[in-house]
Amino acid sequence: MTRMLIVGPQGSGKGTQAKLISEKLGIVAISTGDIFRANIKGETELGKEAKNYVDAGDLVPDSLTNRLVEDRLSWDDAAEGFLLDGYPRNRTQQATLDEMLSRLGVDLDVVLELTADTEELTQRIKKRAETEGRDDDADENVIRRRLELFETETRPMIDEYAKRGVLKQVDGLGSVDDVNARIMDTLKG
Repeated sequence: MTRMLIVGPQGSGKGTQAKLISEKLGIVAISTGDIFRANIKGETELGKEAKNYVDAGDLVPDSLTNRLVEDRLSWDDAAEGFLLDGYPRNRTQQATLDEMLSRLGVDLDVVLELTADTEELTQRIKKRAETEGRDDDADENVIRRRLELFETETRPMIDEYAKRGVLKQVDGLGSVDDVNARIMDTLKG
């Protein structure tokens, strides 16, 4: 049974690796984006509330995101383990996740950080903008701002997980298969 969180700056390959890890470990990958879409599509009460924000072009507030994540962690498929992708992103959300996990009577086993050089990440993101048509990834100033936000908002949370002794860092550069092999080796060790 594995309960884990994958973190890393934009472009580090979190989403791709989350899918591979969940398949190999037989645990559910839980991303906040997927949670929003599933609840909106299923027209749940939380989904209807989230849809109001999404339709208005607003970010779903932390309070609602927290409720959606807690609800998702209570599903049967998460009982045998899960991999969180995209949540928590900061110390405030981390504290809320700690409370959620405490209520569920579980802890995170590992926090996996994918590391990568800023210049390499910038190039990856720009390439993703070209190949996937993601306009939000095309502006280098926006990319740099997101990477800065990662350092100011998410890094303190990662440092806290390091203090708790659950952080494992893996070089996120290289082919998808090479990175995944390093991840699996790190998780075994």
